[in-house]
Amino acid sequence: MAKKVLVAVFSASGVTKKVGKEIARIAGADFHEIIPGEIYTSADLDWTDKKSRSSVEMNDPSARPEIANSVADMGSYDTVIVGFPIWWGVAPRIIETFLESYDFSGKKIIPFCTSGGSGVGKSDTALHKNVTGDVKWAKGRQINRPNEAEIRRWLNEVL
Repeated sequence: MAKKVLVAVFSASGVTKKVGKEIARIAGADFHEIIPGEIYTSADLDWTDKKSRSSVEMNDPSARPEIANSVADMGSYDTVIVGFPIWWGVAPRIIETFLESYDFSGKKIIPFCTSGGSGVGKSDTALHKNVTGDVKWAKGRQINRPNEAEIRRWLNEVL
């Protein structure tokens, strides 16, 4: 039986969404956009403002921004590719909300990130704490643009 793959991404500016859609197309996977309960504005994303919404969330390890939508049948997926931009060197808190919202037992989770400055760093392994049960993790990868050859090589390594 063929594995069923989901690509789930959070994208504040559209970059991660564009890469995630290309990954889903190449992998023959379903695509799901993680939509915040309250959409982030430009002011919310101003990392130079210590009082901006994203700065406040990222400085609070317990912050769990609300998600407006859900994956209809997470149980049907064998593999979940999770995409996110890098904020403050790690995944945004909404990714932690997403990972804590489902039972990933018996699944493989494959993180990828987009970033204007830093690479994956410890962001992929830091997320392991948000998932309980028997989960197989693949090493995270930074993919900043929908480059088909690069994505195919990566998918051949991790799927």
